[in-house]
Amino acid sequence: MAKGGDESGKIGLQGLVVRNTGNAYLVRDDNGNDIIGIAKGNLRLKGIRSTSPIVVGDRVFMDPNPDGTAFITDIAERKNYIVRKASNLSKHAHILAANIDLAFLCVTVSYPETTTVFIDRFLTTAEAYSVPVCLIFNKIDLYDEEESEYLNALMHLYSTIGYQCLRTSTVTGEGKGQLEALAEGKTVLLAGHSGVGKSSIVNLLVGDQAQKVREISGYHHKGMHTTTFSEMIELENGGFLIDTPGIKGFGTIDMSRAEVSHYFPEIFRISKNCKYNSCLHLNEPGCAVLEAVENHYISESRYHSYLNILEDIEEGKYRL
Repeated sequence: MAKGGDESGKIGLQGLVVRNTGNAYLVRDDNGNDIIGIAKGNLRLKGIRSTSPIVVGDRVFMDPNPDGTAFITDIAERKNYIVRKASNLSKHAHILAANIDLAFLCVTVSYPETTTVFIDRFLTTAEAYSVPVCLIFNKIDLYDEEESEYLNALMHLYSTIGYQCLRTSTVTGEGKGQLEALAEGKTVLLAGHSGVGKSSIVNLLVGDQAQKVREISGYHHKGMHTTTFSEMIELENGGFLIDTPGIKGFGTIDMSRAEVSHYFPEIFRISKNCKYNSCLHLNEPGCAVLEAVENHYISESRYHSYLNILEDIEEGKYRL
């Protein structure tokens, strides 16, 4: 088992959290050994109330036990993470993963539908925590002409803003090479609603049917949960894919109303031309953002998502 110290001088058994089942953690040490890690009762993240203090992607320090397990005593400083509100009624945060080089947000325009509000909430949080995102528009083999036109419009919108977009089909294999190239040597988070094809994308990249794939339930085209815990899967090209359970809603957390526009790149750029530095882009005179929305330089869907987040912060809750 590997031992050593980090930059702060801590000494002890170290490892990478590769699976979180809720009760225990699978930790891989620097020699490749897998250890069952148990969080000590007093272990808490500073400054954040989280459903779990430890997440996949964390570097942790441990004290080994005689039975081969270990107590997790501390968490190394994170370079970034993706976090959301745990539920409508909870003030706790749910951190999806930590130390992420790239996030794949898997999107479907149908079967089931991924709304632009959900996309924008995820992107806003990723901007806030410095996580690059590539939008994966999946299931393109299923779409009719109207759905394909809408998909093309979404890809044009987000590409114009500056986000990388990719068309994929796990049936035809389209996009596989690009996914592999993007993931090479990186730790990549795979996120999205249940039923958008995340497990099939894992299968496409891993190649050994590592994930079970279920049929989409007929009820409202909602997906059935396949992944029930977060797991880091090693790829042949040296990368790691973090597969997460499907997300129904994405409530933003730890944002003030004045900060939200900073995480919409196109709104932030144009807001520099507003008459007032404190402009929230609601109904203020001389607002360059409102003028840009009216003239279609900022999309109405993005502005609607911006207002949606502002309302949630004001009311202290979020809507799906």
